[in-house]
Amino acid sequence: MSKRVVAVVGLGSMGKRRIRLINQYDSTISIIGIDSNLSRRNEIENHCSMETHETIEEAISKHTITAVFVCSPPISHKTIIMKALSLGLNVFTEINLLNDYYDQAIQLAKEKGLLLYLSSTFLKRREIQYLIKAISEDPKVSYQYHVGQYLPDWHPWEDYRDFFVSDVRTNGCREIMAIEFPWLIKAFGNIIEYTVEKNKYSNLEIGYPDSYSLLFRHDTGIQGTININIISRQAKRDLIVIGEKLYIEWGGAPNLLYRWNNRDKSLDKVTLYEDTTIDKNDSYSATIIENAYFEEVKEFFECLKNDYSPTYSFQQDKKVIDLINKIEG
Repeated sequence: MSKRVVAVVGLGSMGKRRIRLINQYDSTISIIGIDSNLSRRNEIENHCSMETHETIEEAISKHTITAVFVCSPPISHKTIIMKALSLGLNVFTEINLLNDYYDQAIQLAKEKGLLLYLSSTFLKRREIQYLIKAISEDPKVSYQYHVGQYLPDWHPWEDYRDFFVSDVRTNGCREIMAIEFPWLIKAFGNIIEYTVEKNKYSNLEIGYPDSYSLLFRHDTGIQGTININIISRQAKRDLIVIGEKLYIEWGGAPNLLYRWNNRDKSLDKVTLYEDTTIDKNDSYSATIIENAYFEEVKEFFECLKNDYSPTYSFQQDKKVIDLINKIEG
């Protein structure tokens, strides 16, 4: 069997993470880096002993590449994904914050028999999977959820005004919604009604609200509130699921999941991981673990090998982004 060759487009923090995890999944896969930024290409070549190119076309002129990992800023995804599909390449992409090209991409992938894989990392978190199962067994609940982190801390190695969250089209609150809504819908049901309050409380140099308060009603009858912001000086994910029989608290990290034990009248810790991995090089919150990112890489290659559909699709995400568009107004 010939050696598999994949390309990683975008050699920033996410590109580096995917390179690391592809190697962890299968060290025999050859990886080509692609980035228009020369300094990033030089860094990868020097530290990873990896070949890099400026464009996809340049890379495929020298190698038989079967798939690309799109790890560039979301504003560039449309161009890269459509180009990759037109060149006959399977696509793994980080979250997309714009969906105006989805129908075209879905149709092109279908015509060419290519895989379109969209990251939705929290659906791979064991805590989320545990929640989904628990709620399916006892859906008479409500929930309260808060998620926030101070925007300048997202990428502490660069000015927040210099990366994609400064753009209204791909703003920080929008990214949080795109991360959280897929698993909220999977756990609690489709969102059929919502109320939204939004405001800007900070002095951040951004042209969009920094805080959202949402009340959701799901088609399961479940109601919940979610508060999203980019001004919380402490990175936080706090979820409470409340029911007559079910009570769960989750603080966002693997060691912060608790479930009420009615027999013993105690709040018991739920342990789901024997070990977790945190990338210590990028200063992200400790709630961000590598395990779920690895599971996505694994699923992508298994979908290619076995020709089955991924957990999360472009069709599902189209509805999520349509909802976000309405919420943002």
